[in-house]
Amino acid sequence: MRAYIGGHQAVSVNDFIELALGTPAELWLGEEGETEQERAARLDAARDILADNPELPDDVARVAAEVIEAHAPELFNVVPLTRSVGRRRPSRKGAAA
Repeated sequence: MRAYIGGHQAVSVNDFIELALGTPAELWLGEEGETEQERAARLDAARDILADNPELPDDVARVAAEVIEAHAPELFNVVPLTRSVGRRRPSRKGAAA
């Protein structure tokens, strides 16, 4: 099955993120091993994008909220701990040595 967003095929999770945000995630998160010069250029590009699209942070928050809502059962798969009522640990008082 193929997934298309706005005419672009998404084949990986990163493709979906990039198509949803309009920018690659690496632009905001950086990449392992990037030089100081690469980091400065990346941050400069990010500032330019934010200046051109001031709604982007709100869009990112909306997308993140939608993902959390859609996957909440898996993300928050918490099993409650139950307390046993009426059961106590045996006392060590008077125990034979």
